[in-house]
Amino acid sequence: MNEAVLILGATSAIARATAVSFASRGDSLYLASRDEDELRRISTDLRLRFGVEVHFGLFDAEATETHDTFFKSIVAVMPNLSGVVLAFGYLGDQVAARDFSVGAKVIAINFTGAVSILNICANYFEQKKSGFIIGIASVAGDRGRQSNYVYGAAKGALSLYLQGLRNRLCANGVRVITIKPGFVDTGMTYGLPGLFLVASPHSIGECIVSSLNKSADIVYLPWFWRYIMLIIKHIPEPIFKRMKL
Repeated sequence: MNEAVLILGATSAIARATAVSFASRGDSLYLASRDEDELRRISTDLRLRFGVEVHFGLFDAEATETHDTFFKSIVAVMPNLSGVVLAFGYLGDQVAARDFSVGAKVIAINFTGAVSILNICANYFEQKKSGFIIGIASVAGDRGRQSNYVYGAAKGALSLYLQGLRNRLCANGVRVITIKPGFVDTGMTYGLPGLFLVASPHSIGECIVSSLNKSADIVYLPWFWRYIMLIIKHIPEPIFKRMKL
């Protein structure tokens, strides 16, 4: 049976690729982000290419007071909603480590806004006793590194939240999958120094959708990042704190 999927942050490169992968299976979609013109373009493209039902609407992760009304409008349009993909994020820059006004935005989007909307989604699927939630975290959340530790802290907190949500919803037949991408060729990472083993959004999107057919609860993408981060996490702190990562 085809899925009906809400994609939050749908104009990001990874989200677009994920939407294509869902649409190619015949799934219906609701695309949400802050850019209405881009949402309209993506939706039209998916309808024409795959002949699937595609809705779109505005969503702002920081405007948490609007999330409940927003989700109710989704369910009104797609009463058979079966899954949610949380794909929005904000990298910020190193100013976030020194200026809280910048760091607060990183935390508000990557963690606070994510928890706000996912709480609402979780309550819906818990009552329905079916469905799935896919949250895109990051390998940056596995260990604090001087290059992006505010972003990493927010994504690490999101990973822990998803872990708790998974524990809560398991008995109700709801899957919660944590996706941890490494470096991906997107606008958010363009021009950043020190990138290596950069994956394409297309390959990441396909793997996100295929994770629904596998048993893993935490998925590193590409797969080898599980072992890279395993090594990084086990570097002794006296050595790690002197490394330029």
